[in-house]
Amino acid sequence: MYHVILAGGSGTRFWPYSRKNKPKQLLKIIGDKSMIKLTIDRILEFSTIDKIYIVASKTLCELIYKEIPAIIKSNLIVEPQGKNTAPAIGLAAIHLYKKDPNAIMSIYPADQIIENKKEFKKAILLAEKIVEEESSLITIGITPTYPATGYGYIQYTDNNKEYHKVKTFAEKPPYDTAETFLKSGDFLWNAGIFVWSAKQILLDIKELMTDLHESLSAIYDAINTNDYKVVLKQEWDIVKPDSIDYGILEKAKNVYTIPASFKWLDVGSWKSLFDIMKKNKKNYFDGNVITIDTENSLVVSPDKLTAVIGMKDVAIVNVNDATLIMPLGRSEEVKDVVKLLDKEKDKYL
Repeated sequence: MYHVILAGGSGTRFWPYSRKNKPKQLLKIIGDKSMIKLTIDRILEFSTIDKIYIVASKTLCELIYKEIPAIIKSNLIVEPQGKNTAPAIGLAAIHLYKKDPNAIMSIYPADQIIENKKEFKKAILLAEKIVEEESSLITIGITPTYPATGYGYIQYTDNNKEYHKVKTFAEKPPYDTAETFLKSGDFLWNAGIFVWSAKQILLDIKELMTDLHESLSAIYDAINTNDYKVVLKQEWDIVKPDSIDYGILEKAKNVYTIPASFKWLDVGSWKSLFDIMKKNKKNYFDGNVITIDTENSLVVSPDKLTAVIGMKDVAIVNVNDATLIMPLGRSEEVKDVVKLLDKEKDKYL
């Protein structure tokens, strides 16, 4: 089995800590290791470095190689532009299929926190076993512990104790709908971790995403030739952005889910980070921070002193050239700030 880490995300909801040239997956958000290093270390519990591939931009691939020189340079797959998960996974699939037509590939985001490595290993190896036995697409599901509105959901039907047939996928729901999902008992959080054969996902792309398949076929033919970079750029320019969930998984008929028992968190926003971090008198502080009469708040100030008085339920992130202040409950909207900066003041990106 080969392991593909999708590391091309820009981490916009973690601005101003996360930037274009140092996005969330390269930050040491928890502990002394970057998010991508934590991801690689989890995989190395049951695999080897030569089986790990990373998909990211050219700049990020260079930064990742600088941080993790043990990674094999040829296993860094450059995508000219971020086009969401379906093209990125397809690009990895053609490289693996070219190398090994029988390749099984597992796919992971680069920026998740997972506790209990034994259970993580157990889920991935079970998925590998299922894929070896039948032509299926496996997604790892997490048993929800609260009505989260920032995660996608998987609804499943009874199949057997170890894995289930997927009935439908649901995007990030409003709170009332998330509560209904939780009470029903047949919904899981969608972890964005997948296992399938390279051949099978390419067959599904051929059937369900024909335009992407045509571009991937042209790129496949150019692999290991002098024309590869030119063909890749030409085809990537016309590839349409799409997620693997919407493009394939919501339409395919051979999708199964494994309910995983490991503790999982997608560190997607300042609010999700606040939720998991140990609190000091109901607050989370990092850096040079003084507070008076402040409750249920996150304050991050690595570069200079930040003093906070009389605040509640807020996030304050203060770095050298930018400051973010918002209600914790509006953390998802940070990406909208980044969109405005992209148009007006991109020096802060």
